[in-house]
Amino acid sequence: MAGGRHNSYNIIIPIRSKSRIILYATSLVAFSFLLFLFLFSSPPSSSPPSRFQFNAAVETSFVTSLQHFLTLKSPHHHNDDTIDAGDVSKLDSGIYRTEMERLYAEDNYPLTLPIRVYVYDMPDKFTYDLLWLFRNTYQDTSNLTSNGSPVHRLIEQHSIDYWLWADLIAPQSQRLLKSVVRVHKQEEADFFYIPFFTTISFFLMEKQQCKALYREALKWVTDQPAWKRSGGRDHILPVHHPWSFKSVRRYMKNAIWLLPDMDSTGNWYKPGQVFLEKDLILPYVANLDLCDARCLSETNPNRKTLLFFRGRLKRNAGGKIRSKLVAELSGADGVMIEEGTAGEGGKAAAQNGMRKSLFCLNPAGDTPSSARLFDAIVSGCIPVIVSDELELPFEGILDYRKIALFVSSTDALKPGWLLKFLKDISPAHINEMQQNLAKYSRHFLYSSPAQPLGPEDLVWKMMAGKLVNIKLHTRRSQRVVEGSRSRCTCECRPSNSTNTGAISGHELELAMAAYFEPLLRFKHT
Repeated sequence: MAGGRHNSYNIIIPIRSKSRIILYATSLVAFSFLLFLFLFSSPPSSSPPSRFQFNAAVETSFVTSLQHFLTLKSPHHHNDDTIDAGDVSKLDSGIYRTEMERLYAEDNYPLTLPIRVYVYDMPDKFTYDLLWLFRNTYQDTSNLTSNGSPVHRLIEQHSIDYWLWADLIAPQSQRLLKSVVRVHKQEEADFFYIPFFTTISFFLMEKQQCKALYREALKWVTDQPAWKRSGGRDHILPVHHPWSFKSVRRYMKNAIWLLPDMDSTGNWYKPGQVFLEKDLILPYVANLDLCDARCLSETNPNRKTLLFFRGRLKRNAGGKIRSKLVAELSGADGVMIEEGTAGEGGKAAAQNGMRKSLFCLNPAGDTPSSARLFDAIVSGCIPVIVSDELELPFEGILDYRKIALFVSSTDALKPGWLLKFLKDISPAHINEMQQNLAKYSRHFLYSSPAQPLGPEDLVWKMMAGKLVNIKLHTRRSQRVVEGSRSRCTCECRPSNSTNTGAISGHELELAMAAYFEPLLRFKHT
């Protein structure tokens, strides 16, 4: 028996055990083969490289991203337009059919994401040619604005038109955002995007040449059947620099303007041109590098400066408060105020100062906003905002009270008030705001590819909130009888203010006058 067991062990394998071994061996071979394919397979050589790969490094430099964009520019993805340039009624019928299909098929329409955007195929002179103009003249450091700012750096600050367009025209399979999708038929669109680089043309073209290009762009867009159908209400126009497109933009005031702020002095925008219900505030592109989690952990314990400001100390219009604040704060203990300088040296000084400071002063300039606010945010320096008319990006989504301090101009100019206010803030509150800054910084970093919860993403989430109101006003304009007194023309809207106190008698008197003046005028006519 013992010998038999020995022989059986050496030459005979039971059937059940043999089956298990074969199964295990087969599985191991199959797994090894799949692993080999995964590790060593490569895409076909005919596939062009793309900067929009999901695993590509995120690029936040406008200059670097633009260089890649122009070098690796994909062929045009032309839209499948079936609408004759003059056939508004055909487009209207197509949009009606699409809207009805979605209304009965989608439970939450029209509040659903993604937003559907049709990107106009504008001639290259409005798009690629202007990007090449920027790229080819970037080294021209002698090109300065009237106040001494480098023109190309100014264009970078306002380059929101590039970041949005580059993301929209990328192949959908290579994009990361789920809040917006590009459609190639006009009847499928919620919005129409106008890819005209108004800031580049303003600063880099001769004045009369620029104005001529503006007029050409105006005619091209307003000739489109989609514009004629809605009066432009569902069209998105990037005019992020307040000087750009100024000579003709009154003819496009119904469009949704992408703005840096809403100046109420009348210097940049005329009454009735801009308001929050229609337009959208977008952040500037930050001048400074992001202070990431590791940077913040190293710098926060060493922020010894209480309050920091670096920039031009004298500004026009609403920025006159700067010189007054400088006079009030200069020489105070824990305060660093410096006259700003352009170029890499100025950037390094500003970045170094912000990363060593607890609070960064953000007073109004020529306009209520500036890139300095977003420099402070990405540097982990708590903004102290002294700008009574400031409107902020994505405020329907983000609560700025968690990352910034808002101080009225009246309080800020009281002797000793601002410094006492800052010194009385508890370390726990400061620490909480610094942690929130670390979380919020991602919302202000334009990038390629555009990132979820980045500014490009929040643009479309905010735009979704405008959609129902836009459809309401578009349809109303289509059916109201011409000349009817029910046509809405009043654009009276209160300006933003940090004053939350009770209304004064004088303010009440002005408000009553503004309310009754149109009625009295109508009575006399």
